[in-house]
Amino acid sequence: MSIERLLWEKDAAGLAELVHKGDVVPAELVEAAIARAELVNPDINAIAEKAYDSARALAKKMDRKAPLAGVPFAIKDLGIAWKGVPSHSGSRAPSNRYDFDSVLTERYLAAGLVPIATSTSPELGLRLMTESARFGITRNPWNTGHTSGGSSGGASALVAAGVVPVAHASDGGGSIRVPSACTGLVGLKTSRGRIPLTPLYSEGWFGMIVDHVLSRTVRDSALLLDLTHGADPLSPYWAQPPRKGFAAAATAKPKKMKLGSFRRSPLGLPVSAETNAAMDRAEALAREAGHAVEQIDLPMLDRAFMSDFAKVVASSMAGHMRAEQVRVGRSVLPQVERSTRLIARLGDVITGGELHAAVQRLQEISRMVLAATNRFDAVLMPLIAHPPLPVGAMAAKGMDETLENALDRLRLTRLLRIDQFFAQLLDKSLWFTHWPAIQNVTGQPSIALPVYQTSAGLPLGVQAVGRIGDEETLISLGAQLESIDRWDLRRAPFHIPAAAAVAKPARPKRGKG
Repeated sequence: MSIERLLWEKDAAGLAELVHKGDVVPAELVEAAIARAELVNPDINAIAEKAYDSARALAKKMDRKAPLAGVPFAIKDLGIAWKGVPSHSGSRAPSNRYDFDSVLTERYLAAGLVPIATSTSPELGLRLMTESARFGITRNPWNTGHTSGGSSGGASALVAAGVVPVAHASDGGGSIRVPSACTGLVGLKTSRGRIPLTPLYSEGWFGMIVDHVLSRTVRDSALLLDLTHGADPLSPYWAQPPRKGFAAAATAKPKKMKLGSFRRSPLGLPVSAETNAAMDRAEALAREAGHAVEQIDLPMLDRAFMSDFAKVVASSMAGHMRAEQVRVGRSVLPQVERSTRLIARLGDVITGGELHAAVQRLQEISRMVLAATNRFDAVLMPLIAHPPLPVGAMAAKGMDETLENALDRLRLTRLLRIDQFFAQLLDKSLWFTHWPAIQNVTGQPSIALPVYQTSAGLPLGVQAVGRIGDEETLISLGAQLESIDRWDLRRAPFHIPAAAAVAKPARPKRGKG
């Protein structure tokens, strides 16, 4: 079998096993990943920066005993430091080039992963479709006319296209789970404090942002969590340690669970029949596995909750723009996208007292949600209200574009303080993704499960939400449902590599590279 075919078929744990057995060497995997990236990226546009030379050098000196020795990887172009590699955050504003690695980057490298590129993101991670003025449109390998989600849409496209088996991602309002739902992948949003963001940040968006990976299999997500979790001395807080380990949870048969199922849109917006069918499928799989499923409502999750979330994000963007002005020495507002400017300016007109009150309300609702769901081992919930959207579907058009231009050019952002205008902005921003921000506010772990394909052949995943600090239960449940549904065997019908091996020169059996 060709190395490219192995890369396309196997998950990260499977590739590492081949390296450990001596069947392949890291350099072969890296070269195959680079070749496949060059082949498919013109169609999906998922790479922000190529790092091929450093990947080749790293592969040559790789310790083949490392847990994921030689496995090709991608790091998101947002919110993480990778020494020497430009970080654009999906923006035309001046990039950063850090002279240090984030703790998480160090842990990826120590695990034996070989980053070959950074993956695309929408500007500052603000949209749940990966489209930016800086890099253009990132496309879904299942159908390139559709989105791969966001903000980790470049990561999801690279994994779904078989370039890398697993990729770094981050999630402040669904940005791990929405791309997973769009591209047929597993995406675990971890508990707050599980993985450090240091030393680049202590926390992001008032603790709402977490980092982890997108993967094809539950066991990869679990293994990567074992290799990267845990506080470092700069961490402001951390999650409780696992009972037995995350990889162990992926192989353990779960006890009979009591699951809740919550479907109602907190925004009161329409939900597609396909999304409800995906929830039906998830519930059916859970019952087939022997678990009880109970329909529930969480009335405290409403438009007021989502409005407060949006205000916190806007305030965070306003603060970010001020920090960028200090870093660059001038305002970067003229260089960012119109929608980003509007969000940042909205944040500027929200007073400190209003922000504090919004955070307090979110924390109060979080306590209510945790109390209401604590009797369940997990709660099933949708992620996307509609199948993966056509590219460009969320761009402002017609009267919406005219209004945005007026608000921007005339600096009429204060109009957004009027409830009617703010409600319109909220609906336009979140009509595709009504639920995932809930867990960023509460701090709960949540795993995206690729349980469904639409009539058009597009993936449509849902999520299982757990108790704070209990990723193990979610991993155990996810692995069990995966063994029934076998989504780990599904691949996008996109540049399918030949199964036959390609003749190549003999290589030595021993050595580092």
